[in-house]
Amino acid sequence: MEKEALLIEIRKKAGTWLESNIDEETREQIQYLLSYDENELVESFYRSLEFGTGGLRGIMGVGTNRMNIYTVGMATQGLCNYLLACFKDLPQIKVAIAYDCRNNSPLFAETTARIFAANGIKAYLFDELKPTPELSFAIRHFGCQSGVVITASHNPKEYNGYKVYWDAGGQIIAPHDKNIISEVNKISSINEIKFDGDPALIETIGASFDDLYIDKLATLSLSPEAIRQQHDLKIVYTPIHGTGVKLVPMALEKFGFTQVINVPEQDEVNGDFPTVHSPNPEETAALAMALQRAEESGAKLVMATDPDADRVGIAVRDDQGKLILLNGNQTGSLLYYYMIRKWSENGKLTGKQYVAKTIVTTELLADIARKYGVEIFDVLTGFKFIADIMQRQEGKKEFIIGSEESYGYLAGDFVRDKDAVMSCALIAETAAWARGQGKTLYELLLDIYLEFGLYLEELTYIVKKGKSGAELIAEMMQNYRETPPAELAGSRVVLIHDYQSSKTQDIRTGETSPIELPKSNVLQFITEDNTRVSIRPSGTEPKIKFYFSVKGALENRQEYPAQKAKLEQKINTLNKELGISDK
Repeated sequence: MEKEALLIEIRKKAGTWLESNIDEETREQIQYLLSYDENELVESFYRSLEFGTGGLRGIMGVGTNRMNIYTVGMATQGLCNYLLACFKDLPQIKVAIAYDCRNNSPLFAETTARIFAANGIKAYLFDELKPTPELSFAIRHFGCQSGVVITASHNPKEYNGYKVYWDAGGQIIAPHDKNIISEVNKISSINEIKFDGDPALIETIGASFDDLYIDKLATLSLSPEAIRQQHDLKIVYTPIHGTGVKLVPMALEKFGFTQVINVPEQDEVNGDFPTVHSPNPEETAALAMALQRAEESGAKLVMATDPDADRVGIAVRDDQGKLILLNGNQTGSLLYYYMIRKWSENGKLTGKQYVAKTIVTTELLADIARKYGVEIFDVLTGFKFIADIMQRQEGKKEFIIGSEESYGYLAGDFVRDKDAVMSCALIAETAAWARGQGKTLYELLLDIYLEFGLYLEELTYIVKKGKSGAELIAEMMQNYRETPPAELAGSRVVLIHDYQSSKTQDIRTGETSPIELPKSNVLQFITEDNTRVSIRPSGTEPKIKFYFSVKGALENRQEYPAQKAKLEQKINTLNKELGISDK
């Protein structure tokens, strides 16, 4: 009976679309689903896309649960209505719009610009694909009240997305996210979308803006002399068919690097990502061609950015000369160590500086910050919360660097989102600085472990697609809350952080204390030996994620493989105990 009621509601939604001013191709696709593909009809219309940690994101196609010009249009019209209410006293509301390499990205961006213009809002539209962080920079540069970037980040080729930014240059957070969704939900018909705007209200941002952005990035360099001495460091870089193709080489050249080696097949801008299964720099396969190029050229450093160039994955040579991939926590640790230490050596630390990380990112970053007396802020998962801290601290304290485990980093305050263009330049600078001291990045990382302890982290996830998958993930979270583990990998659970109830429970005393962060569907279990397990549903993908963090001692570099193997076995045990895998 429940299924029949759902189907009636879904058919009604589809019928409403058919009665609207939609194009003929969309009309034919909906009629086909109504007649021949009930399952796809349900998936396309059973809900409306919602803003998660990354905004609007979904598979491209027809329907309320798909990315198309009408769901993009509804989101934009709702955003327009909200902007017109929030900034009604401004003589001219302004927004900036960027897009990545994905199929339909230019169409969605141009549609968005026309809708803004139709609502009397001035739109700055990039004339070609650009990295997401450059959109954040543009919002601040032009004094915009909002911004939109069309991207699905590292998702498979079937996806696209729509990320909304606010006036300080960071992604939207509460209350704006919920308020915008509320405005979108008030739109009962596609016919309410104003599609045809005054072209005079759309201004194109050209190539000269890239120079402004790159010049600003260059001000972050802390060791120009080290780069001059090590300018010939061989670096392989791939944009994996995405937006970093122009800007990352520009940034590396501006910093002073002269041996940047490309991967020609992956310099092709292509939303089908023909050379990879997934354009995700977290996955080894995505870097395969770059690694091969590095073997051929003898490069010491490999860097790969995702399609919208806000995240970067790297590979370095170990003590045997073998190329190995670092995870996001390891790269973040190298950047934190280098940036904070150089700020100290350059006499820039005055006691008013701070760094930030997300709650699922390695605690090694906090150890490094504490050594140098730098305050560290822990925020919820999502770089938008680091941007929020930056806005709150503006004019009070100076931001050095922020990091999240999912390969996102940011330095300076002129961009308010993770920035892989900037990160590539600073990672290369860190490598040049280490090389000047006779060390590789691998050896520098081991030195950090020798000083602060050997940390090892791993992210595991379970994919559950569609409506039934979302219900299963919700059930899993409920079960972990109702029956939390008493022990993990042989160590007693002593603390449970429940960010949804905003409470920490101390199992040893039975006492609870408040968590001073916004509510979020995240659980953390911490054991007596400082093992950490964090569990959260993804806000942008049909996944439930498990973040593991374990720590051990390291007495010398030679011990590293054996000690790392012990920690890996411990993580395997955690996977097994939580029923995630049987490895």
